[in-house]
Amino acid sequence: MTDTNILGSDWPAVLTVAPIGHAAGRVALPGSKSISNRVLLLAALAQGTTRIQHLLDADDTRVMLDALAALGVAIEREGEAVRISGGAGRFPNRRADLFLGNAGTAMRSLTAALAFAGGNYRLDGVARMRERPIGDLVDALNALGAKVGYLGDAGFPPLSIAPAQLAATDAVRVKGDVSSQFVSGLLMAAPLIAPNRGADAALKIDVPGTLISQPYVAMTVKLMARFGVQVEQEGQRFKVPRAGYVSPGDLMVEGDASGASYFLALGALAGGPVRVLGVGRDSVQGDVAFGDLLTGMGAKVSRGDDWIESEASGPLHAIDYDCTQIPDAAMTAAVLACFARGRTRLTGIGSWRVKETDRIAAMATELRKLGATVAEGPDWITVDGPAPLREATIDTYDDHRMAMCCALAAAGGVAVHIREPRCVAKTFPDFFRQLALLVSAPATPSTAESARV
Repeated sequence: MTDTNILGSDWPAVLTVAPIGHAAGRVALPGSKSISNRVLLLAALAQGTTRIQHLLDADDTRVMLDALAALGVAIEREGEAVRISGGAGRFPNRRADLFLGNAGTAMRSLTAALAFAGGNYRLDGVARMRERPIGDLVDALNALGAKVGYLGDAGFPPLSIAPAQLAATDAVRVKGDVSSQFVSGLLMAAPLIAPNRGADAALKIDVPGTLISQPYVAMTVKLMARFGVQVEQEGQRFKVPRAGYVSPGDLMVEGDASGASYFLALGALAGGPVRVLGVGRDSVQGDVAFGDLLTGMGAKVSRGDDWIESEASGPLHAIDYDCTQIPDAAMTAAVLACFARGRTRLTGIGSWRVKETDRIAAMATELRKLGATVAEGPDWITVDGPAPLREATIDTYDDHRMAMCCALAAAGGVAVHIREPRCVAKTFPDFFRQLALLVSAPATPSTAESARV
């Protein structure tokens, strides 16, 4: 890997990942983005002060912290921990203009939380955020009596929110086939906005049809329970009691399971063992199921309470896998498929189309540059392997996962040049340094060749 200081502001325009011959060692994962932004919001809404340890320090959490500060939430740094003084269901500032970058977790959850906060708010982001749909969530909130409007194209940010108080009805439907974040955002707001109708006051949320990324909704429900709100669930119907959140005091954020997938894949591709620390068998994150996908492709995977480890165990073979529950980690599987014997088919990835970029189109384009044979559809991608990989310059589309996934192709014994590598700062600023600490270069041409089978 190029000897360049990529920590801080001194990122190169192109970063070269040198051919990888072998990889082994341990990686301490950054905090989970999905958990971090959820607990920040829940802590801000709770009664009491929450001390959050191992919070992700990256672009997505910084925009959430900045937004909460703009809303008047008291935030204090305490060494590597963050203390949030909750507002017991209220935000001190009733007027704010929030810039949320390209953080979908922040945009969706704050839209729901502010819809009934009784203030005037404006929410916007980068150009790509203005292309990411939010209409299903807005429809559900307005059906409850909120006053959320569009400042640009209907169905997309930027948004305006006018004062509203409690929901006008105790039942609502929200679609979950585009993004599970719509459901998670509504769930987190629900206990504070449910109509006050006696001892059994609750908001009932029905999710008709397909609910993608269900483990992320399950994560939301579990984190709400940490803050004292118990959600009743029957299938895709949720009943959320009218209640106040209560701080749990201290809270530790798990390591990022989506980020773990890159290093677990590296262990399978380049010998290993590679162990990721901070996430284990009892994780609340659905992307730990990536270990099952790796096992299905022929790798050896072991798990402990707070670690997962992978290593090669013979040639990888193709797999046909429904990735509905692991859409982020599934991107890593697309690169693995270049090394596997046969045709890998990944389905249930329609949500890739509306992420930081159109990830199906982007992945197909970049894997073809590397020499892979790729086909794509509305919610699937196929990759034929093992591909005769070749050196390539990868466009990242300002998408952190494109950069991290495609860097793994260097395990095929070729250099991979990553354009605009700073995009990894969205969730994993230290990614390339951690990668460099694990790898060694191929000793001989035969070493590179063996990595491709």
